Amino acid sequence: MKAKFFPAILSLVLLLSIALVGCSSDTETGTEKDDTNKDDASKTEEVTIDIFQFKVEFKDQFEEVAKAYEAENEGVKINITTVGGGEDYGAALKSKFASGNEPTIYNVGGPQDVQDWLDKLADLSDTKAAGAALSGTLEGVTKDGKVLGLPYNQEGYGFIYNKNVFEEAGIDPASITSYAALEEAVKTLDSKKGDLGLDAVFALPAKETWVTGLHLSNVFLAPEFDQNVLTAFDKPSVEFTHGDAFKKVLDLQNDYSAQPTVSLDYSQQVEELFSTGRVAMIQQGNWAYGSIAGIDEELANNGIGMLPIPVEGYKEDSVPVGVPMYWAVNSNKDQAEIDAAKSFLDWLYTSETGKTAVLEDFKFIPAYDGFDSSKLTDPLAKDIYKYAQDGKTLAWTFMGYPTGWGQEKLGINIQKYVSGEMKWEDLVKESQAAWEESRK
Repeated sequence: MKAKFFPAILSLVLLLSIALVGCSSDTETGTEKDDTNKDDASKTEEVTIDIFQFKVEFKDQFEEVAKAYEAENEGVKINITTVGGGEDYGAALKSKFASGNEPTIYNVGGPQDVQDWLDKLADLSDTKAAGAALSGTLEGVTKDGKVLGLPYNQEGYGFIYNKNVFEEAGIDPASITSYAALEEAVKTLDSKKGDLGLDAVFALPAKETWVTGLHLSNVFLAPEFDQNVLTAFDKPSVEFTHGDAFKKVLDLQNDYSAQPTVSLDYSQQVEELFSTGRVAMIQQGNWAYGSIAGIDEELANNGIGMLPIPVEGYKEDSVPVGVPMYWAVNSNKDQAEIDAAKSFLDWLYTSETGKTAVLEDFKFIPAYDGFDSSKLTDPLAKDIYKYAQDGKTLAWTFMGYPTGWGQEKLGINIQKYVSGEMKWEDLVKESQAAWEESRK
């Protein structure tokens, strides 16, 4: 799921035109063009940028922005494939590359992904976007002095709650700054759920192993890794130092959730249960705003807020804030395609048109300088920005987990645990062993 903000576009257009004009073979006749045609700027060679990306929440808006870019840049064609939500983007990306139909632009998640895809990552150090990225946002994708990814945005996650339900139940959300306070609020909501029209307090989507094995686990493992993704990446073992606190929050969600949690997915959680008022809280991030607005715009704009996921005995009033994914450019492509991809990403984050789309259409919390944060519009983004301003944040360290560990091992073990098929102690032991094996 789970900040600052434009130069003129003309120079970028000219740059692209120069990059895309050059000598080529006449594919229609099979003969080479003569010297006069080679230098004819009116004959622009088309470059196609194939984008394979994971964020389903802004799929339609992204496609519209790509059309706007095509209209401003003759000779550039952008194809977008979106794989995410309930699908495993990492597995889909591997299949995409294995098929031989490699994308130009794709997504990587941090140091582990950088290591896994190293021989297919172009150096983006010379892009305008890399120069505008906020301090600290490039650490996880910088290797040997080269910037190998550009941040999508900043995101944060916690417990999204229904303000109207809380008010009707007599609960002040500002008072929920500890695990004890959260537990008390949950029990109050549960005792009044009939009067409040609730099916349950929570909707825990245990089917989505990224929600549990990545996002939820991160809250409790980040302290162990000193809030540093590179520390997580270098760790040969995981101790579950805050495992008891992890278990308490997982149990609280599972015990007071719509059931069965192991079969609940993102769509059911956000759209069918929360957006219709059937549950009061869900563990999600600001990316869920669009899904909620698609069901109930009034609720999305005026009736939701973000609460922390408390780490009992550590930080109980903070939310995880970080970069969810990075744009990478395929170094296997020819130079014209690589240059066109870089120019598109620069335009997206440094032009007036692109930056307006990032804020107003994508509803992103920018990860770049030059944006006007006062123009953040949705309430979840505003809440997360406020947490960040107040220094009440936890790092996104799950990007440093061993490849597949969070979803394919820990997330699956959590499914077994909430289904009563595995004890917590066994979950910890098996997950620890899998981590250590992956680090060998």
